[in-house]
Amino acid sequence: MYFIMEFLPFFLVLMAAVFFSELFQRLHLPWVVALILGGVIIGPSVLGWLEPVGFIDFLGQIGLIFLMFIAGLEIRLSGFKQNWQDVTAVSILNSGIPFLAGFGIAWFFGMGLEASILLGIIFISSAVAVSIPSLESNKLLGTGAGKLVTSVTVFEDIFSLVLLALFLQIVVGSPGEGLPIVLFFILFILSVVVLRLVVPKIQWLLSLNQPADESSERSFLSIFAILIGTVVIFELLGLHPIVGGFFAGLILSDSLVNPVLRDRIRTISYGLFIPIFFIVIGAKTDIWIFHELTGVILLTVLVIIGSIVSKFVSGYLGGRLLGFSNTESSLIGVATIPQLSITLAVAFTGVELGILNENLATALVALTIVTTFSAPIIIRSIARRMNIRVV
Repeated sequence: MYFIMEFLPFFLVLMAAVFFSELFQRLHLPWVVALILGGVIIGPSVLGWLEPVGFIDFLGQIGLIFLMFIAGLEIRLSGFKQNWQDVTAVSILNSGIPFLAGFGIAWFFGMGLEASILLGIIFISSAVAVSIPSLESNKLLGTGAGKLVTSVTVFEDIFSLVLLALFLQIVVGSPGEGLPIVLFFILFILSVVVLRLVVPKIQWLLSLNQPADESSERSFLSIFAILIGTVVIFELLGLHPIVGGFFAGLILSDSLVNPVLRDRIRTISYGLFIPIFFIVIGAKTDIWIFHELTGVILLTVLVIIGSIVSKFVSGYLGGRLLGFSNTESSLIGVATIPQLSITLAVAFTGVELGILNENLATALVALTIVTTFSAPIIIRSIARRMNIRVV
C-alpha cells in the first residue's frame, strides 16, 4: 500500500504529461500550456487526483533547476563582443521601463515593496527559448535586428537573474545572510568567474566532449554532478537554486560542444523533469480565484498589458534610437515580449517564499500563456512585412 501511495502520484503526473502534450500537439497549441492545464485538471482545483507535495514537489524542484539550466545553456556569452554598446543601450531601456511598469502594478494593488520589486524583476526578463527559435524559423535571426534581439534578451535574462540573486539574498537571507551586500556581490562574481574557469577543465579531465557514444552516460552523470554542485555552491552564498541552475548552464554554454551530449541533456530535461515542473505549477494554480475575487481579473489584465506594452514600447524606442526602421524596431519590441521559464520559475519561487500571493502567480501564468501564443505569430507577420519568405 505504501508503494502505491508513493508511485500513483508519479504515474498520474507522467500520464497527464503524455496525454495533454499529445492532445495539444494535435490542436497546434503550445506544449507548456498543455502541461500547466494538465496539472490544473488533475490537481486540487478540478479533479483532486494530485496533491503537489512530498516526492512530487521535490521532482518539481528538480525540474525547475533543469529548466533554468537549459535556459542558461542556450546562451552564448561570446555574442556580446561585437555590438555590446548597442546591446547595453537597448537593454537599459528594455529593462528600466518594464521594471517600473511591474513595480507600479504591484504597488497599485497594495502588495508591498518586496512583491513590487520582484514583479519588476520578472518584467525585465525575456524568454530566449521562445524568441530565438521564432526568429530563426522566420529567417530573421541573421538580420541586424535579429542579432540585436538575441544579445538583448540574453543580457536581460542574465541581468534579471543577478538582480533576483541580490534580492533574495537581502530579503530572504539563508546561509549567506550575515554577509554585507558588497562582500556578497564580490563573492558572487568571483564564484561565477572561478566556476567559468574551472568547469571547462573538469570537462576536459572527464573527456565530456568526446563524440564517442560510450562516454555519453558518464558524461551526462558528470554534467548532472556539475549542475547540482553549482547549485549547492550558490546556495552556500545564500542564493536560490534557480539562480545556481541558470548560472550552471551559462558557465557550460560555450564549452559544452558535444551535440550528442547536448541532445541527451535536453531529452532528459524536457522528457522528464521539466514536464513534471509544469504539471506541479498547474496543480498549485487555483483557477477558482477568478470566481471568488473580481480584483484578480483586473490584476491579470494589467499584468499582461503592462508587460507587453512596456516591453514593446521600450524595445521599439531602442531600435529607433539605433537607426533601425519602424518595422525592424517593431520586431525588436515584439521579440522581447515573450515570458516563460524565468517568469514561471520566479513566480513559483515567490509563492513558495511567501513574497508573492497566489493571485499574482496566477496572473503571471496567464502572462506566459498569452505572450508565448502571441509573440511568434506577430514575429511571423513582421517577417512577411520585411519581404522575407517564410516556409
